[in-house]
Amino acid sequence: MLGIFGNILPPDGVSQYITKAGGDPGDALFFFINNIIKMAGVVAGIYAVIQFIMAGYTYISANGDPKMMERAWAMIWQSMLGLLVIGASFVLAAVIGKLTGINPLEPQIYGPSN
Repeated sequence: MLGIFGNILPPDGVSQYITKAGGDPGDALFFFINNIIKMAGVVAGIYAVIQFIMAGYTYISANGDPKMMERAWAMIWQSMLGLLVIGASFVLAAVIGKLTGINPLEPQIYGPSN
């Protein structure tokens, strides 16, 4: 007998991931969280590129005004620092994964066998 909502299956992308990885459907939550973290890194990178462009425009349009040039350099510095933090977090996660054998970027849940 089917439940109240019928037979609910995961979306195709998740089903393909589970089939390829040989995991069970409980891994889909970690797959989703992993994709969210990676997407946040991509969005942060795109935002940093936009900040670089805006800082360049501010620097060009400063016309020698020290305050505007200082503001442009602050934007460039903050964008570079943000990219460094994002990159370092992914590198640190990879190093932790290599040292411990536990990959924080692709976690797995262990439980009783069916």
